[in-house]
Amino acid sequence: MKPAAKLPIGIEDFEKMRMEGFYYVDKTRLITELLNNWGEVNLFTRPRRFGKSLNMNMLKYFFSYGCDPKLFDGLDISGEKELCEKYMGKFPVIFLTLKDVEARDFESAVAMLREVICHEVLRFHFLLKSDRLSQEDKAQYEKLVRLDIGSGQEFLRSLNILKRSLRILSWLLCKHYGRKVILLIDEYDVPLDKARHHGYYDEMTDLIRGMFGQALKTNENLFFAVLTGCLRVAKESIFTGLNNLNVMSITNIQFDEYFGFSDTEVRTMLEYYELEDKHDLIKEWYDGYRFGNADVYCPWDVINYVNQLRFDPNSRPRAFWINSSGNTIIHTLIQKATDQTMDDLEQLVNGLSVTKTISEELTYRELYDNIDNLWSVLFTTGYLTRRKETDLNTYELVIPNQEICMIFEEQLLSRFQEAPMRSPAKAIATFW
Repeated sequence: MKPAAKLPIGIEDFEKMRMEGFYYVDKTRLITELLNNWGEVNLFTRPRRFGKSLNMNMLKYFFSYGCDPKLFDGLDISGEKELCEKYMGKFPVIFLTLKDVEARDFESAVAMLREVICHEVLRFHFLLKSDRLSQEDKAQYEKLVRLDIGSGQEFLRSLNILKRSLRILSWLLCKHYGRKVILLIDEYDVPLDKARHHGYYDEMTDLIRGMFGQALKTNENLFFAVLTGCLRVAKESIFTGLNNLNVMSITNIQFDEYFGFSDTEVRTMLEYYELEDKHDLIKEWYDGYRFGNADVYCPWDVINYVNQLRFDPNSRPRAFWINSSGNTIIHTLIQKATDQTMDDLEQLVNGLSVTKTISEELTYRELYDNIDNLWSVLFTTGYLTRRKETDLNTYELVIPNQEICMIFEEQLLSRFQEAPMRSPAKAIATFW
């Protein structure tokens, strides 16, 4: 009997997942939908741990020159013969992930960004031997490879090169291959979040705006681009003048089923691992998110809990998603809470809804300015989800599942212990 596939905990490399026998939930219809309805610059915003990085890695392998078609054997996209013939393995692809660009000061963050850029530039070292590039072209490539941060005027020069780096690389690749470039940028907003937290937001915003403007707005060598992140950062912040931006947020119907697991996908996984009797428990703890018209589970939770159940069928659910990152957002909300906010939170943990007007387009500087913005952040980052839209950008919001309710309860109880004039009994009532 063939052993069951390994569960891909923390695996974001599509090739590794397909070649090393990991269980894969087929999301390749994303490629079909993207090719049939793409914009020049496509931005997907979803909460963390909902499969953004794996999907981006999948796009990289599909479009890149040298693609191994076997990676996609048996998957949905393999049935799209015309699309595969036209697009699979036919493009130079630049792939960046900015999720690790975080530092306590601007200079260190720039150095980390430089490392990310240089690592990708070095993937195309063959450009130095290209007979389609002039010596001047190759000198431009070497500038990207040898980019040092330094200090003073040297630091300023390095910033200017960083701003032009993606445009320069796409120009060189297009000239070498005779084909426009696909640009993939994963977790584009992480450097901005870290910059806001550590006090160098203006400097990082200027740098990212310069990079994106050069690469996405005035780049004649760009075929199309895909970006992912948790938040849609306001256009006037880093997307100034970018009129070709196609945004797919958690409220959009288009592409709604390609991030997160559907109930059918979860049932199929449970049947594969002979854990069908755990469906209701998994649904109670990890389902409840609403993206567009799709009801979805958090993949990170489902994969981790199913893996746990394989070795201990009696194990109880855990807060995997919550424990994979901090809960600064909820803590900040409760710290800033008015009496009305506390009443709203008590309603939420009791399984009821609150109605709030949501802004999906904020700058990171504004996130914690007021309570209204914090509700928007809780919604866009997955701590709350919508049941219905009552007016334009106004939604009935609820806590999606037992896992998220647990962290609200813990934070509320902490607040009540600090200010015991309100009774915690109401706030920590049974959620279900």
